[in-house]
Amino acid sequence: MDAQDVAPLVAAVRSGDAGHVRELLDAGADPDTPDGSGSVPVLCRAIAADDQPVAEALVQAGADALRRLPDGTTPLLRAVDGGSPRLMWAVFPEVVRRPGPAREELLEHARRRAQTDPETELRRLTGLPGPAGRTRVEDEAGTWYEKLTLGGLTLCDGHLAILTAVEAKLRLRPPFAELHARALARPDRDHAVWSESAMALGHRLDEETWATATALSRDPGPLNRLFAADVLLSTVIADMQHREPRFQDRARELLPWAEREGDARVLDALLNGLTWVGGPEAEAVGLPYVTHPDPGVRSWVPELLDAGPQGLAPRSLAALLALARDPDADVRAAACHRLGHYRGPEPEIGDALLELTHDERQRTRAHAVAGLAHRDDPRCVEAEHRIGPVDGESVDEILPLTAVWHYLRRQEERQKSDG
Repeated sequence: MDAQDVAPLVAAVRSGDAGHVRELLDAGADPDTPDGSGSVPVLCRAIAADDQPVAEALVQAGADALRRLPDGTTPLLRAVDGGSPRLMWAVFPEVVRRPGPAREELLEHARRRAQTDPETELRRLTGLPGPAGRTRVEDEAGTWYEKLTLGGLTLCDGHLAILTAVEAKLRLRPPFAELHARALARPDRDHAVWSESAMALGHRLDEETWATATALSRDPGPLNRLFAADVLLSTVIADMQHREPRFQDRARELLPWAEREGDARVLDALLNGLTWVGGPEAEAVGLPYVTHPDPGVRSWVPELLDAGPQGLAPRSLAALLALARDPDADVRAAACHRLGHYRGPEPEIGDALLELTHDERQRTRAHAVAGLAHRDDPRCVEAEHRIGPVDGESVDEILPLTAVWHYLRRQEERQKSDG
């Protein structure tokens, strides 16, 4: 491929146009094309820019993430240096999981980088005093890390998360206390470092981890209790992926803890765990939290309400209807989800759903309309117009829009059968 052929791919990578990059690669462009006249491939350009979509496109097309570069590093090691967990996984080659030099080099590099403060490293690299600019980067699940920029260079603060995730991928088992300490270095349960530490322990699915986390349930420090609750929650969720779950019933052990817990963040994690239990016991714990001052706590209550053979009990129905009118949009969304899946005959359910079709949040309006349609409530037809244009393509956004169509088809079939 001559210089004229190379130029479009280099330009597309530099501009961050992932769609164009894929088109050029599909047309035969070399994914290991040098970035300009140098010997460093364009993959390194995408890594330096923290451009995960472009880096992923190049690797999927065959770019070599283990290619040895003039400075002795590889694109994979440069991705580790960058501190972005998403970017590192975008270029991670599965061959590194096998025993060998590449695996050991990755571990050593990740451990060394995890000991370096990203802002201090930026000051060293640029010779500038700082402070660095900081931008929060959040993924679809709400997990976040910070992107730091100084003198045109960028580093992220996810190095500990990368180390923890790599260790888990390679089936290494650092002690509970070590992962606990890593989480406390970023004391926010949504930060990538905390999240990866809790998930790594939860995915072990062993009694030792469960017992160690449970022992922290009475620790005086709320952050320690929060980490323990997240580990147990991660265990319950990870256990669902197995054919013979062992920890689903163990989630009941969270019941007495949830009854006595006073910290809202810890309670949020515990009530999430109790949604996997269900039944009257979980409902009894959840009902007192209908008026809890923290909306995150209130938002779990709808999922804890138990609809037995006779439907929702009067107190449970009253709680659900109250949460559907909660001042917090997330709480209303949770109540709408529960109302939309409840098939009891109570007329108040349809009225509450109709009210939610006026909600400020489009997704809530859409799911409220779908709930009416599933109940064969004719008011869904007029309410559908309140959803407004939907640009999304996810199943969660599309399915509610088909509910009214299915309702109308059911009515036509009934009219035919009656006629």
